[in-house]
Amino acid sequence: MPRGWAQRGTDAPVLRSPTMATVTFHGACGVVTGSSTRLDWGERSVLVDCGMYQGSDELEQRNWAPFPYAPARLAAVVVTHAHLDHTGLLPRLVAEGYSGPIYCTGPSRGLISLVLQDAGRLQEEGARYARQKGYSRHPEPKPLYTEADARRALKLLRPLPFDEDRELFPGVRFRFTRAGHLLGAASVEVTGKGSDGEARTWCFSGDVGRYGVPILKDPEPPPTPPAALLLESTYGDRRHPQEDAAEALGKIITETYARGGMVIIPAFALGRTQEILYHLSHLVEAGRLDPKTVFLDSPMAINATQLYDKAEAEHDEEFDALAVDPLGDGRFQRCRTVEQSKALNTRGEPAVIVASSGMANGGRVVHHLLHRLGDPRSSVVFSGYQAEGTRGRALLDGAETVAIQGQTVWVKAHIHQLSSLSAHADRDELLRWCRALPGPPQRIFLNHGEDPARKALAAAIADELGWPRPVLPLTGEAFPW
Repeated sequence: MPRGWAQRGTDAPVLRSPTMATVTFHGACGVVTGSSTRLDWGERSVLVDCGMYQGSDELEQRNWAPFPYAPARLAAVVVTHAHLDHTGLLPRLVAEGYSGPIYCTGPSRGLISLVLQDAGRLQEEGARYARQKGYSRHPEPKPLYTEADARRALKLLRPLPFDEDRELFPGVRFRFTRAGHLLGAASVEVTGKGSDGEARTWCFSGDVGRYGVPILKDPEPPPTPPAALLLESTYGDRRHPQEDAAEALGKIITETYARGGMVIIPAFALGRTQEILYHLSHLVEAGRLDPKTVFLDSPMAINATQLYDKAEAEHDEEFDALAVDPLGDGRFQRCRTVEQSKALNTRGEPAVIVASSGMANGGRVVHHLLHRLGDPRSSVVFSGYQAEGTRGRALLDGAETVAIQGQTVWVKAHIHQLSSLSAHADRDELLRWCRALPGPPQRIFLNHGEDPARKALAAAIADELGWPRPVLPLTGEAFPW
């Protein structure tokens, strides 16, 4: 173990000199959302991700907690990808004084713009609705941040290419490497002097994507042997089914159409929607699905799909070889307006509706669930991670009723989960990604996972790779750099 490091024997952090280089975990510890980690060199600090907590009311209340550092004193922010659980608190950070650069990859720039402006708009709408209905605990409910705050944050974005070393400040450099999880998603290497004066590299995996899935290139291992690895663990305790996603989806659609029902697919606007469209396009090409019965009902997902379609440098060979563009404007029906979305709720003929949000806690999909969950002919298909406390998790756990817009809705529709469509690497893929690193790390930390997943992955890393047993940091813990 390098000089200046200490082995943690308990969950209590060891007190350090205020000038010692340290890493502090501010989020996604024992949960999947809220990613945020701070690196300190004396008076200079860098934040890797500034994510929003999503899920239960208790988790989302954490978004209102004071930042445990002064935003104005941060030297830089580096974000791994555009999802809200990695970027969603950037507007609040800027509103509270941060004015430095926010580094992201080039392909992430457009997606971050979409999600942050939408998040600010929803925050304002939520506060306005709470004020009108009087259900807030506060006499004058305020948004967490506004759309104007989001636009101010976007002005600080500094997009950079993959695989190029850049300086954060003298003596500290960083580099993005493709992570495969989402358009523009990256792992981040940060290299700087430790407390002992020796240079060392920390590798932040970000969210690691799948291998061999369509549209985007596979995850690529960072090129430098890391002294320390901070690894996500979302699916660290399970293996995704080895099923043909298009075939599984096609079977559900065929059976649902035969009953005369609707197929509702709650889907994250970024990443998951585009992969679903890819598989639906294969069903169209096979003559198993009429494209006129497929509706993409999400303005953000429509805009994100256009960004995916234009990002040709990020497409894999499988996508480039297609004769028909599955993400093109003319492929499926697109609902931009509220009126187009509402019309789907009065439709009598079978159809596939792809709508956000992916955990069914908000967005247009909530209205479709209100109208279709009670219909035994219909199906709801979940394709991604469902956080504890979300409506999606409740449905997958077999809830007989769910509350939607103040109404109790009985669940009669067929509920399905297609884990093969997950954008997160599973246990074996995370180990594969680790094996591809140019050398074993001297220290490993697991975040971005619930504790059962973190513990299972920690055991697999120690037992199967023979690497040091990973640390499972708690929120607020600091470790020497």
